[in-house]
Amino acid sequence: MKTIVIDSLESIDAAAREFAAVLGENRIVAFYGSMGAGKTTFISALCRYYGVADDVCSPTFTIVNEYRAADGESIFHFDFYRIDSLREAVDIGFEEYLYSGSLCLIEWPEKVEPLLPEQTLNVRITVAADDSRTIEIDNE
Repeated sequence: MKTIVIDSLESIDAAAREFAAVLGENRIVAFYGSMGAGKTTFISALCRYYGVADDVCSPTFTIVNEYRAADGESIFHFDFYRIDSLREAVDIGFEEYLYSGSLCLIEWPEKVEPLLPEQTLNVRITVAADDSRTIEIDNE
């Protein structure tokens, strides 16, 4: 288990760099955390690290956003907060995204856990009393 602490928004880009080093060849990342924990904010910082020029926002209503990294590779950002069944995820072609070889960043993965492959990297973001965030990466 790897832990990264984000003390403030000023340190989020450094945390994204550190996270990317841990990420390695993992292509599917499931971000667990309560509402307001900072999942989208951290994903935005991670996308900046990869050179995404677009504004990164939560795809709450569209379910998936596609971004282009500086190297031309696709990054898919999912937000399953509003889905009510696995069928909705299957209907948007979620499994094809998962096996595309592109980086898939998933918010609210608990809604689609039966569809996630075994090699999914699980990440938990928690908020401390001082408003710092702790990112726990299950990289074992």
